[in-house]
Order: sequence, then C-alpha cells, then structure tokens
Amino acid sequence: MLSNRTQPKAGSTKRKPLAASLQIRPQTLDGAYSSVEEVLLSLGTSEQGLSDREAQERLAKGGPNEVTAVGRVPLVWQFLKNFGNPFVALLCTLSLISFFLGNLQGGVLILVMVAISVLMRFVQEFRSGRTVAELRALVGTTVTVIRVNDRGESCRREIPLRGVVPGDIVTLSAGDMVPGDVRMLSTRDLFVSQSVLTGEALPVEKFETFQMPNRRTRPLGREDPTEVANLGLMGTNIVSGTATAVVLATGDGTLFGSLTRKAISQRALTSFDRGINRISWLLIRAMLLMVPVVLLLNGLSKGDWGSSFLFALSVAVGLTPEMLPVVIAANLTRGAVAMSRNRVIVKRLSSIEDLGAMSVLCTDKTGTLTIDRIILERHLDVLGNEDDEVLKYAYLNSYFQSGLKNLLDAAILEHGELHEALRVSESYRKVDEIPFDFGRRRMSVILEKQRQQHELICKGAVEEMLSICSFAKLHGKIVPLSLELTSRMSAVRNEMNEKGLRVLAVAYKQIGLEDANYQYRIHDETGLILAGFIAFLDPPKESTAEALAALRQRGVTVKILTGDNELVTRRICRWVDLEVDRVLSGSEVESMDDSELRQAVVSTTVFTKLSPLQKARVISALKLAGNTVGYLGDGINDAPALREADVGISVDTAVDVAKECADIVMLEKSLTTLVDVVMEGRRNSANIVKYVKMAASSNFGNVLTVLGASAFLSFLPILPLQLLVQNLLYDISQITIAFDPVDPQDIAGPRRWETQSIGRFMLFLGPISSLFDLVTFGVLFRLFEGNTAGQHPLFQSGWFIEGLLSQTLIVYMLRTRKIPFVQSWPAGPLLTSTIIVMMVAVVLPFSSIGSAIGLVPVPPVYFFWLIGILLAYCLAVQVIKKWYLARFGSWI
Repeated sequence: MLSNRTQPKAGSTKRKPLAASLQIRPQTLDGAYSSVEEVLLSLGTSEQGLSDREAQERLAKGGPNEVTAVGRVPLVWQFLKNFGNPFVALLCTLSLISFFLGNLQGGVLILVMVAISVLMRFVQEFRSGRTVAELRALVGTTVTVIRVNDRGESCRREIPLRGVVPGDIVTLSAGDMVPGDVRMLSTRDLFVSQSVLTGEALPVEKFETFQMPNRRTRPLGREDPTEVANLGLMGTNIVSGTATAVVLATGDGTLFGSLTRKAISQRALTSFDRGINRISWLLIRAMLLMVPVVLLLNGLSKGDWGSSFLFALSVAVGLTPEMLPVVIAANLTRGAVAMSRNRVIVKRLSSIEDLGAMSVLCTDKTGTLTIDRIILERHLDVLGNEDDEVLKYAYLNSYFQSGLKNLLDAAILEHGELHEALRVSESYRKVDEIPFDFGRRRMSVILEKQRQQHELICKGAVEEMLSICSFAKLHGKIVPLSLELTSRMSAVRNEMNEKGLRVLAVAYKQIGLEDANYQYRIHDETGLILAGFIAFLDPPKESTAEALAALRQRGVTVKILTGDNELVTRRICRWVDLEVDRVLSGSEVESMDDSELRQAVVSTTVFTKLSPLQKARVISALKLAGNTVGYLGDGINDAPALREADVGISVDTAVDVAKECADIVMLEKSLTTLVDVVMEGRRNSANIVKYVKMAASSNFGNVLTVLGASAFLSFLPILPLQLLVQNLLYDISQITIAFDPVDPQDIAGPRRWETQSIGRFMLFLGPISSLFDLVTFGVLFRLFEGNTAGQHPLFQSGWFIEGLLSQTLIVYMLRTRKIPFVQSWPAGPLLTSTIIVMMVAVVLPFSSIGSAIGLVPVPPVYFFWLIGILLAYCLAVQVIKKWYLARFGSWI
C-alpha cells in the first residue's frame, strides 16, 4: 500500500471532496441491512432483471437518473444568482442611494443598466448551458444492465446512465462508474474509489455481505454509508474487480444527489476564477479611491454637495465594468462552439480559459505519442527464443478475463486461430479470477483443464511477476529461478525495451483437483512457473513530432507521466523528438518530500512506473511551482490526475470514470487537435483581457478628466444622468468583442491573468484620453463660450459626444498592436456595434430623448473641430502604443 504522502494535496483547483464525516442517513442504508431476497422483493425485481416494459414505466414515473443540482438548475435560480456579481451588487447599491437622495431618473437608469447586464448574462449563460448540455450528450456514460426482453430472455445490454432505474440489475467492472446507490449481490475482489465523497485517495474493498468497520465514532450515532461494505454509492468508481448489484436509488434520491449542492459550494476556484476576482477587486479599489476625491473637489469648488454626491455616484457607475460577466459568458460560449467544430466537447466552460493559461501538459504516452493500436510483436521464452506456448498462456489469460480488457489484451486476442487450436470452449472452464490492480500490476485467471486440474495463469509487469515466481520453464523443463537466470532474463527484457517494445511476463502453476480452492485470492499467486515474455509495439503517430514542436513553439512544456518503464519511454521519446532532460521513477517520487518534489518536477521530462496517486502528486507539485497544468488521460489510473489538474482532458473512448473527471473530452485522441484547442482558449482569454484593458483605461481617463475639470470649472462638465447614458452605450458596443480576431503575437504563449499588466495599461493609456478631453474643453470655451452660464448645456453636450466617440473609436486602436484598418481589421459584428453607437452619440443631442437628459444640439462647425481632435487622439495613441510595445513587449 502507498503511504498517505502520495495522496493528492489540498488546494486542488478541480474538485474539493466532501467531508469524510457524513451526517446523513439516506434510505439507501435500509437496503444494506436486509437480506438479498428482501431487497429484491421490496424493489419489485429479481436477479434476472426488470422487464423492458417495467423499466420504461419506472423511468417515466421517476424521471431520468440525473442529479438536479448538476443537470437542471431552475431558471429562476439561474436568473437570481447573477445578482451575486460584485459589480451588479455595487450598481444596485448606487441605485438605492440615488433613490434615497431623490434622483429618480439616475436611480431608474442605473437599474436599467443592471437589468440589461443581468438579462444579457442570463440569456448568454442559458444558451451556453444548453449548448454544453447538447455537447455533453455526445460523450454520455453507459451502464451494463441485465433485463428481460420481450421473449422472456434475461440478457445484458448497454444503456445510457440516465436510463437506469431503481430495481435494475447492473454489472460492474474496472473503470465503471457506479450508476446509482446500489446493493452488492455478488463481488469478486471488488475495490471502489470513494474519493469524490470522502476525500480518501485509497480504494476500499466491497463485499456482498453486510459489514460495518468499527474504526470511527460517528456523530449522533449515525453510520457513514461510505463505510458500509455491501453498498456502492453513485459517483464512485470501480478500481478493480467485478460485481453484480441491484440499484436502490437513482438521481436526487442518492446520497450523491443529496450532497451535490454542498459539493458544488465547496468547489475550489480555478486559476481563471482567481484571475477574474483579482481584476474585479483592482477596479473596485480604483473606484473607491477616485470617487471620494471627485466628491470633495466638486463639493468644495461648487458648494452644492447634493449635486456633487450624485455626480460622484455617476463616476462610480462609470468606473464599474458591469458588462464584464456578459463579455466573459459570450467569449466562453463562442469558444465552446468553436471547439465542437474541432470535435472537442467542453464540459466546464471556464476550462477554456485554463487551457489558454496552460504552461505544462502532462500525458501518458500510449495513444498520445503513439497510434493507440498495440501490435503483439513477439512471444518468447525466458531466454528470448520464440515460444508458442507463451502465446497460448497469454491468450487464455486475456480471453477468460472478465475485467476491463485493455489494448494489450486486444492485441493478444487478435490471434483468434488459437481458439480453435486449443479447443478453448471444450477444454477449459473458468473457475475464478484475481483482477488487476495498480499495486500488484498483474491479473490472474484460474481455469479447469479437461476436468483434470486447475491452472492459475498470470500475466503482468515483469518486476512484479518475478516477485511471485519460483521457477522458470527452460527448454521444456521446469528449473529453479536462479540469480544467473534472472540476470539473463533481465538482459532479454532490456534489449526489447531499448527497441521500444513493451514487455509483460507470463507465468502459471498447476493445481490438482484434490488441492483446488474454488475461491482464489491474491495470496495464491505464489510459487509460479515463469513461461516467458510477450512484447508489444505501439508505434508513434506520424503527426506527434510536429504537434510536440508546435506546443513547444507556443510555450507549452510536455511531460510524460507513465506506468511503463524508462527504457521503453526513452525510446518512444526519441522517435517523436521529445528531448528528455531527466527521468524520475515512481519510487523516487515516493521518497521525496513535497519541497524536494516541487523542485525536481520543473527539470524532469519523463516520470516512469507511476501509480495513479503518484501522477496526481506530480501534478500538484507542478502547480505549486507556479504552472497552470493540463492532464490528458483516458484510463482508470488517470482519474486522480484528471481531478488534480487545472484542466482535465480525456477522449470519447476513455473509461467512464476518466470522462466524468475530465473538463474537456476530445472525440479523437490527438495532440494536433489539442494544439488547436489551446489556441482557441488563448483567443478567448485575449478578447476578455481586451475588454478589461480598454474599459479600465477609458474609465480611468474619464475620471482624470473629471478631476481636472472639477478643479477649474464652476459647474459639472457632464450631468450625472448623461454620464450614465454614455457608459451604458459604450458597454453595449463592446458585447460583440468575442468575435474579434487576435494578433498572433498575443497568443504565442500561455495567457495568465496579470493585474499588474492591466494596471500598467490603465495608467499609461488613460491619461492620453484625458489630455484630449481637455483640448475639447478648450475648444468649447473659446469658440462656443461654454463657460458662460447659459452655455453650460452646450458644453456638457459637446463633451458627451466627444467622450462617447473617443471611447468607442479608440477600440479600433487598442484592440490590436498593429495599425488598425491597414494591418488589422476588426470583426464584422464589432465594427457594426461600434458604428451604431457612434451614430447614436451624434444624433442623440438632436432628439427628444437627448433633450430629456439635458442634451442640446451643438453647432455643425463643432464636428469639424471634433474630427481633428479625434484624428489627433488616434495618432497619439498609435505613437504611445509603439513606445509601450518597445518598452514592455506585451500589449493585450
């Protein structure tokens, strides 16, 4: 057993397990205490299974096997939770203050802004949720059930997980998800991972009989369902062994269903969530700093503290990027749809951003670097000579195995000619099986041969097999397994490994019927006779080297986490041009403390002979070293690593538990596809950052203008209501930024949320807009006598137009590091929305709506001056942009 030190560490950004002490006693427990006959009778079923008709009636009555909190969140709750956004909460507070001070128009307009923001986000999230649900349906989990067909025959069939009903008889084997709360009817060396419920990484053994370990004190005297040995709980998964079980409860009636809301509330923040929070609080702190200054300057200079307070509130609203949640939702949904065209299904929307930030990709080599089609190349005796008897034993082992057959088994079973040659059906009868597990790294079947004897046939990893063998078969004779022979066998194994072949050992022992035991256990795997080796080739994909080079070029480091040995893995890495700096084995990882491992993982390319928990520990160490980590895996042994990674990636052909743990599921296992997916994540991230930087710099410039104007103007440069309308129109123009293309330089490397970069952008670009606002003030003063009492509305209207045009027009300048419209064009939707808003800015002062908010028509000659000011502004921004790029290197 592995030590607790190998368990995934706290702070995972994926999922946070429920507390081990569960103070809930569901009705599921009743099924554990009763006899099998009583349970089946109470459920109205039998060991032959439900009839198809009965199952359909139960499904129609009880509904699909889904957890409501995950699958069908009520629309009302979806709508109301949008008010929990800090920006929306802030605007609602400002609206209430406006109503309290008697500013009805201002309060109503702020509420309109809130309503638009909330409604747009609700619609966007509803559409994105529906899109994700449709995409997830493409990679649904299936369950093997036993049902009675129309002809009265009991047979096994695969059905979708949502189609399971109470009373169904299900068969479980390694890699399966437990489809509901179930009572075990029969088990065979069954080990179940319950980490999703208890947080305990090590699997527990389950039996068909009721057992209750007395090793903990339960609160209120209640049993913990996870400790009841004959219960399997929804959401857990089979690590090894087999079982037949009856379903007691499904969906919301399960323990998992009753605790899902708690599980969701405890889910740790991802790197994307933390980045958004940092940006939000940066902008809120800037507002809290600026607004009191605006209030004091206007109150002291004008003496009208009421109007000054309303104006300060309007500035606060102007500094609030209330459309940020809408822009994020629009970007993520578009990204999910774009990825679906590349045959990639996004299960967790925010994982798109984590993909964009991914700096390290960890993966197994099988099916990723290689073609995922194993070929049985050689079957050799212990000295490396071709031996058909070794193939015979390997075939019998794989054929009679009832657990999850892997690619190695499939390669062995391609030798179907042995079935007839050995007369398998007539000569052999399966007696028992000792399933595979990741501690032993081997599996055994026990066969009765022609009713004369039992044969225990075992195959597995070479080192683990040698530890249970006492003899070897050499030239037809059984000889003791001496040190000299072991050394010669190791040389044979190493030679094949260096050629890139994966090697398994095959052993057996014969047991007379008088000594036979019909209930075999792991301790029976001793004193075996080593028959020889079987060697497999998993050739590398032609596209792998190119894909690895593309990932390196884009700043993603690839690390191999495998259960295979060093020699094979090094050979595969040479084939695909993956440079190996350092190799660490599972035993070396085990011997390191967390600090040592955190330093070692940075310089290590390949990790070999890892257990599932060691894979998760390596990923945890990489995260602690400051990386955003992705993991690509498809096996049972990959589940802990998929949970631990910032973004878990699996494939449609993966085992159920791997697909359930993953955030992203690819319909084809290809690094080339993954390169495209990573770039899509970066494009999404870049467009969100575009909005944040443009909104922050523009709002900061407006505040500086207000501060400057407050120092020398005897009146407000713009009315509070006008400032609110200006802010609303600008935000509407930015909703389409999700469609905008991104400069290649801005997605060349991993994208992480950097508040320092956003703050710097705001400080350097914001004052430029403020400078040209002041130029506009000078024009309004000199040409239109805007400082006289009767011309104050003209001054305010002139700045309203200039402020909105400059804010919207500058989007073209800031969205790209290139020369706009010459080297880079904006997307059609963004161009359309910004042009419409600029037209509204020009027309509004001449309309009745403009008159209602205090705007007046401006002289036509003003627009000639305005064109000159805006052109000069764009030119100045382009010059500053070139200097900024030369100074800091990055833009968006």
